[in-house]
Amino acid sequence: MNDFSRPYGSTPTMDMSKDAGLRAFMLGIYNTMIIGLVVTGAVAYFAANAFFVGVGTPGFGVTELGAQIFNSPMRWVVMLAPLAMVFVISGGINKFSPGMATVLFYVFAALMGVSISSIFAIYASGSIFSVFMVTAASFAGLSLYGYTTKKDLSGFGSFLIMGLFGIIIASVVNLFLQSDAIMFAVSVLGVLIFAGLTAWDTQRLKVSYYEYGGDEVAAKRMSIMGALSLYLNFINMFLFLLRLFGSRD
Repeated sequence: MNDFSRPYGSTPTMDMSKDAGLRAFMLGIYNTMIIGLVVTGAVAYFAANAFFVGVGTPGFGVTELGAQIFNSPMRWVVMLAPLAMVFVISGGINKFSPGMATVLFYVFAALMGVSISSIFAIYASGSIFSVFMVTAASFAGLSLYGYTTKKDLSGFGSFLIMGLFGIIIASVVNLFLQSDAIMFAVSVLGVLIFAGLTAWDTQRLKVSYYEYGGDEVAAKRMSIMGALSLYLNFINMFLFLLRLFGSRD
């Protein structure tokens, strides 16, 4: 049975905040996630400059490389490669060594950077930075809540996952409808859902540490999966907030 698909129950009553092992485990998750975000940001910036002319200024154009990619089937590779990597990492986590899983996570982060590089051409740089800082502050507060709350958040998981599938379906439908109202509604719901998932995932990881933390290899694999989950929550919350509040060039 996949170690990372087992259900978990109520938060243990022990004072886990004082456990040095738990703190080290969570710190490892956050460090891996942050490095992944740095990789994504750096790759996104350099890819944007490779694909577009006049990044960060009104009236940007597309480079020859950008035209070759976005006017060919390669654009689907750029869009879907990060999703494929999520399936690879999630499906093979129990087969990969912790070192290989970490490398694959950073490859995924780099592919995500290429996939979202167009934000540097669409939105003003100052706007991207401001929304990123708001996302970082919100994420930190939500994750801290998930770590410290005594309330069992496990019951919210199914509703959040259902909401996630809902916004995915609505987003696909809106590719054909091109409705601004649907896009706005999806963006608002997306922020709320990924905010909830941030707190829920943090508590889930905290509880899971006590279920599998005795196995060092399993704990390291779980740490990578935890970094992937929190990274996805952060990136998606950032992108939805950027849709809502970002200033376009």
